[in-house]
Amino acid sequence: MGFKKLLASLGAGGASVETVLTEVNVVPGGVVQGEVRIQGGSVNQEIQGLTVGLQARVEVESGDEEYKQNIDFAKLRLGGAFELQAGAVHTVPFGLEIPWETPVTMIDGQALRGMHIGVTTGLEIARAVDSGDLDPINVHPLPAQKAILDAFIRLGFRFKNADLEKGHIRGTRQTLPFYQEVEFYPPSQYRGLNQVELSFVADGHGMDVILEMDKKPGLFSEGSDTFRSFQVGLHDFHGTDWAAYLNQWLSEVGSKRNWF
Repeated sequence: MGFKKLLASLGAGGASVETVLTEVNVVPGGVVQGEVRIQGGSVNQEIQGLTVGLQARVEVESGDEEYKQNIDFAKLRLGGAFELQAGAVHTVPFGLEIPWETPVTMIDGQALRGMHIGVTTGLEIARAVDSGDLDPINVHPLPAQKAILDAFIRLGFRFKNADLEKGHIRGTRQTLPFYQEVEFYPPSQYRGLNQVELSFVADGHGMDVILEMDKKPGLFSEGSDTFRSFQVGLHDFHGTDWAAYLNQWLSEVGSKRNWF
């Protein structure tokens, strides 16, 4: 069943726009399909442009201040200018590619707290742009990402929350202006450990996996033994016991610091 949102009417007697998503469940590297329906008003109007794109709600740190910012990415222009006749309905289908780095919003059918990602629609008319509300999409993990997430669950970790941070993780293939952090509460056997944070940065071939335990806010301490970054192929991840891999790293760091 499609997800619908109605944009505000563009002025007295103006057009209205409805976006219908064919399927809200997607994966990074996939496509979200739908159509934009423009309903003509009481007068003819010149439509100068129509776009769809993705938007994420991102946390920004600036000095001692933190605030949320909507960041648009993966914008797609749908055709050129045209005249919309009064009372006419103009329908434009679309297929919007989901970037490989798009953050995950669903794990095992459950929504991750703190994630706000969806499709936006923009209608340009009379030198103005009318943007609708966010049409949420559910971004499920790739199989390789799920293997890492499942390993944490097998070790007894629990999801705390997730957020999107503006900025770049050094030494990764990141191209988007933000990245995701998924935070886990540790099980009792890892006493002394406050939390572990996980980030994925994927492209069409593989992904960087970034892990940090007991993270200091806003800093990736690459020189520290509490930071680990490694690469995983999107199709050759099956040969590794990821739970054993993670446990070995946690145990090594924990024993050095007398945490466990």
